[in-house]
Amino acid sequence: MKVRVLYHDHCFDGAASAAFFSRFARDCFYPDAEFYYTGLVHKASQIFEEALFDGDVNAIVDFKYSSHPKLTWWFDHHQSAFLSPEDEEHFKRDTSGRKMYDPNFKSCTKFIATVAENRFGYRAPDLDELVRWADIVDGAQYDSPEEAVELRSAATKLVLVIEGVKDSETVQQIIRWMQYRRLEEIIQEPEIQRAYEPLYERHLWIMDVIRKEAHFDGVVVFFDLTQYPIEGYSKFIPYYLYPDCLYTVSVLISSFRTKVSVGSNPWAKSPLRHNLASICERYGGGGHARVGAISFELSEVERARQVAREIVEILHREPDPDIRLELQ
Repeated sequence: MKVRVLYHDHCFDGAASAAFFSRFARDCFYPDAEFYYTGLVHKASQIFEEALFDGDVNAIVDFKYSSHPKLTWWFDHHQSAFLSPEDEEHFKRDTSGRKMYDPNFKSCTKFIATVAENRFGYRAPDLDELVRWADIVDGAQYDSPEEAVELRSAATKLVLVIEGVKDSETVQQIIRWMQYRRLEEIIQEPEIQRAYEPLYERHLWIMDVIRKEAHFDGVVVFFDLTQYPIEGYSKFIPYYLYPDCLYTVSVLISSFRTKVSVGSNPWAKSPLRHNLASICERYGGGGHARVGAISFELSEVERARQVAREIVEILHREPDPDIRLELQ
């Protein structure tokens, strides 16, 4: 039997979700199956191609819903989980008991672990560390920006590798290891160390670039990285450099999209008054109440910059009455 697991690529929670789901699925349902992994990324024109669902069993974790008839399992926790109202209605009509959604969870890994225990009686105590760190990372529950940015723990070092490596094969090897090994053991693997060292040097360089390019107006830190070969950065760097900010807005270009990222300071000294997913949804993006993003086509750099400027203005205003403010 072949189990295909589609997961949010280059994301610690995406990898951890794939790992926990695989362990749960193998232990409870498919003991003799072969597990295969495909990383998914958010694009301006998001579609689920037929070829993705090539398993006897197909699962999506930590990513948007698909109404494809061959989808067997689905777990997600993003406010913006559905590509269309029709997809949401399709989900609501599902009677399989194997498609689950709860935006109240800070991480998809914790959501899967909770459903596995409460609904199926499954526990994997040796994965408690993985679940705890996925919740910290995806829920921005670090004790301080220093803990997130200075990369002193095995988990934060693995975050850098998972988010920074160009290939998906390294991430998928980490997913396989996560199912049975501690994070400290994984980060010590020679191939992970070889990936980590240059990524750490780049991490330090990106910090210098953001320090140079950022403009802080007392509320929002804004920076445009489209002139640099930077496809991503630790979302906690702005709060490390500008601890008094409430929000960040950035623009950058990757190999397949132009992206506007919007975030809120987990250590903010003043109340946060905006649901960032709701703001991003206006422009075709989404995310969580505290962090969101919008994907544009590669050619839409000027449009992305315009949207970023509009969002900076929105973040300076009182929230609209219709914006959901669940900021838990």
